[in-house]
Amino acid sequence: MTADEGKIYGLIGTSLSHSFSMDFFNQKFVSEGIAAQYFNFELGDIGELMTIFSEYSNLDGLNVTMPYKEKVIQFMDELDETAALVGAVNVIKIVRGENAAVMRLVGYNTDYVAFKNSIVPLLTPEMDKALVLGTGGASKAVTAALESLEIEVHHVSRRKAATTITYEELTKQMIHEHKVIVNTTPLGTYPDTDACPDLPYRFITPGHLCYDLVYNPSETTFMRRSSECGATVKSGLEMLLLQAFESYRIWTED
Repeated sequence: MTADEGKIYGLIGTSLSHSFSMDFFNQKFVSEGIAAQYFNFELGDIGELMTIFSEYSNLDGLNVTMPYKEKVIQFMDELDETAALVGAVNVIKIVRGENAAVMRLVGYNTDYVAFKNSIVPLLTPEMDKALVLGTGGASKAVTAALESLEIEVHHVSRRKAATTITYEELTKQMIHEHKVIVNTTPLGTYPDTDACPDLPYRFITPGHLCYDLVYNPSETTFMRRSSECGATVKSGLEMLLLQAFESYRIWTED
């Protein structure tokens, strides 16, 4: 099957060599006999998005990853309730009328529900405060999900801002008070697997839950170092799968 046959879906971002999405969806299409293909679209600038639409008239939906989850909003004709709440889009549904050339772009956020459903089984009553590492689009979805669970969130970034603290400012007391630590940065993603957030890992305890949105590799350096301190750790693979299932539901529902 060529790109001119069946429906086309894809992922937009910058460097996508680490992503499992293309293999996941293309295997799904083959196993279920679906006439569709999924491609990676590496964009040097979000302005290149419209070129994809002009080249693929049968494009039916897109996933969005870093660093475009917030920047892509300017192209949307409509946001669903969750995307508007979060302020980031990771799924685009393309709605065409009778004239296929006329389309509307509807933005959704499936990171929110996928992360929430993934982390809930791991939470304990003591986990009422969280440190969210990073401030991008994924961080916004994670923050909204944690706050919906009545978990107080503080953000950590390399740069000081009114709503963030820096890694250098983290103290033993801060780590002990925040029993949930979520990495929403790309640090540790393949192929730079030795990288990790610059935390004072020695203060992490067996009472901590350290969740990494990175899913490739299956155990990141952040996870390994946290686990060595006794913490419960989890990768972003389940979240990836949950949001992928939800993405396809959105694309194919009437």
